[in-house]
Amino acid sequence: MNSVIKVSKAWGVAIVFGMLLAGCGGGGSSSDSAQSTAAQGSGVASATDAKKAVLSWSAPSTRVNGEGIAMGELDKYVIRYGQDAGNLDREAVVDNAAEDAAMSYTVDGLSSGTWYFTIQVQDINGLMSEPSEVVSKSIAS
Repeated sequence: MNSVIKVSKAWGVAIVFGMLLAGCGGGGSSSDSAQSTAAQGSGVASATDAKKAVLSWSAPSTRVNGEGIAMGELDKYVIRYGQDAGNLDREAVVDNAAEDAAMSYTVDGLSSGTWYFTIQVQDINGLMSEPSEVVSKSIAS
């Protein structure tokens, strides 16, 4: 078997849609999920609330070859991001991938411009999936 986890296309689509729905609400409009949930009762989001992306995804249940992969076999998620889709030069690691709560992550402190994101999962044997499709979010200045 190749040294790379190959997750199903359905898993990749779930990641992409999760990122699009939760983290890519457009150019910072007031309906952006990152803005609308962060104000804690004030009804107004601060400027720093608009400078983040909330990413969420679904864990894979099968590999591309059809073999099942149990939640207990997942170790961590690796999120790569940056302002150049061809050079995602920043990384965030979400440990404890086997836990249900580990399927979302907030990237804070983003400067204005377009940010690109992708995610991979690593199993307990160190095998890494292919990256998901790249998704983006525009941060207003």
